[in-house]
Amino acid sequence: MRPEVKIVNLETGKETVREMNDEEFANYQSDVARYEAKIKAQAEAEAAKVAAKAKLAALGLTADDLKALGL
Repeated sequence: MRPEVKIVNLETGKETVREMNDEEFANYQSDVARYEAKIKAQAEAEAAKVAAKAKLAALGLTADDLKALGL
């Protein structure tokens, strides 16, 4: 079953609810895929940041130490 769309006629106030057509559903799927890819990229970036901080800590360095070195 596809998601539904709600169409409101602003002149009459009449509301129509129907299932998405093929084009709307394709756009919806594309939007969902883009959103999921964005969320995945953000999670990977955060994981990389955490891993980098752990490596620095293992070396006895802090982010402030790197800034002081100009890195």
